Amino acid sequence: MPSGRRIMQRCEALALHSEQGGGLTRVFLSEQNRAANELVLGWMQEAGMQARLDAAGNVVGRYEGERPGLPCLMMGSHLDTVRDAGKYDGMLGVVTALECVAALHEGKRRLGFAIEVVGFGDEEGVRFGTTFLGSRAIAGTLPPAVLEAADGEGTSLGEALRRFGLDPARCAEAARRPEEILAYAELHIEQGPVLEAEGLPVGVVSAIAGFTRLRVTLKGRAGHAGTVPMALRRDALAGAAEAVLAVERIARGEPELVGTVGRLEPLPGAINVIPGEARFTVDLRAPRDALRQRARAQIEAALQAIARGRGLELGIEALQEQAVTPCAPWIIAQMERAIAAEGMPVRQLASGAGHDGMAIAAVADIGMLFVRCKGGISHNPAESITEADAAAGARVLLNFMMNFSK
Repeated sequence: MPSGRRIMQRCEALALHSEQGGGLTRVFLSEQNRAANELVLGWMQEAGMQARLDAAGNVVGRYEGERPGLPCLMMGSHLDTVRDAGKYDGMLGVVTALECVAALHEGKRRLGFAIEVVGFGDEEGVRFGTTFLGSRAIAGTLPPAVLEAADGEGTSLGEALRRFGLDPARCAEAARRPEEILAYAELHIEQGPVLEAEGLPVGVVSAIAGFTRLRVTLKGRAGHAGTVPMALRRDALAGAAEAVLAVERIARGEPELVGTVGRLEPLPGAINVIPGEARFTVDLRAPRDALRQRARAQIEAALQAIARGRGLELGIEALQEQAVTPCAPWIIAQMERAIAAEGMPVRQLASGAGHDGMAIAAVADIGMLFVRCKGGISHNPAESITEADAAAGARVLLNFMMNFSK
């Protein structure tokens, strides 16, 4: 039987590998990433798996089925974090999948298919500004041009891979063929308040919301803070402030829509200089693509009106766009049976957050289980789950694995 205590202990152990003292920050291809990988590789071997680091920096463990070489049920999540993160986003899915494989291994049980557990190297996109690097590599959809993406210190992804001991020219070797993967299943904290509000430890994901990410630049004219009259200013930051409120207003107009300005940079950034330029990001998400696309058009129209009214130049760059990713009905049905078999009520809910399954869906049908988290808090050191809920999620995942069929 899976151990909730061991799951919690291993999440704590992974959280020790952080570049941030007193908090958790672990970005792709860092020394902290290397240490976390080595820890997970060791756990995979303890669970009877063949363990390796693939060409794109993902940790991959394989537990053979009744005979070697069978297609796999792939499971897992990511090992990187946002800055000042919680301990369970991503890590819970990797550790729980390993705990389930360990239960099979301890019982000397082999299934009619292989199990592969993947700790994706970069889901959050913190270091290089582009998400799903690890899962897109496995799906074979990672464009070669992304190797030129650079971090804040100017180090390209390709160079970072080389420093990590990997060959960027071989990154495409991480790609898997559809016939190798029967399905992809991921367990994850909900990152929202629904399950807690309804008193449920586990839920089934129906779909993952699509997202649009934009980088916006407003250019005005820098000037002396003490000598330029207010009526003659072309203040880029004031325009950006109005734009932020416009994004909020449009997003609040639809219950299913969320919009966030997560980064705002005024230039030159001096206390006594009128900002001549302002750059900010927009993250727009919805469970329906038509709603998100309509909101994007409304936001762009609002930004154009603000720029015209303030005499500013406007630039809008699309950073990333991802359509809604539905979970496969046949996997949802099997997950619901696994929940019911554990004596729990069945609840479907959509995911507002993005997950590696969005990339893996290019090569396999996907399904997701959510585990409740305290207050729905995530991407925050206050992220919290209980040992009992960790154990409940593991029991459901193991039941799903042992009764999985395609």
